[in-house]
Amino acid sequence: MLIGNAGQDPEVRYLEGGTSNTKVATFRLATTDRYRDRNSGETREQTEWHNIVAWRNAADIVEKFVKKGTQVYIEGRLRTRSWDDQNGNKRYTTEIIVDNIQLLGRKSDNPASQDSQYQGAQQQYGQTSAPAQPQPRPAAAAAPQAPAAAQNPVTGTAEDDDDLPF
Repeated sequence: MLIGNAGQDPEVRYLEGGTSNTKVATFRLATTDRYRDRNSGETREQTEWHNIVAWRNAADIVEKFVKKGTQVYIEGRLRTRSWDDQNGNKRYTTEIIVDNIQLLGRKSDNPASQDSQYQGAQQQYGQTSAPAQPQPRPAAAAAPQAPAAAQNPVTGTAEDDDDLPF
């Protein structure tokens, strides 16, 4: 799970093959960690850059609504690929493959979020504007009650109220 800002406008490509063209969108996401330096008391920032890859429906959302500077929430999984460069050296890259993407921030910061198409896209692709929150369970008011255990007249405790496993 990452929350950050797009560092560039996404690059969208179509992969030909089979009966349909598959859409893929890629962009870089900046996440910043802010902390106070113990020695100097100054606020420090450390920015990490992540390669984001969105396929099919997620690529549609990225293409329409993500621009440089857009704040997004991304859920995904890591994938590391390798290839040989022009000089024959082995190169590696690690990417986040998007499972869920949601626009964040104020609407004034992202004009695309004011677009009515965004609301329709959320419904069409099953996206929500905020991470899903667990719903409280309803109280079991109508649950059948177990009969009360018989009380031992000497001790005042239930006869079945022991902690023996047999």
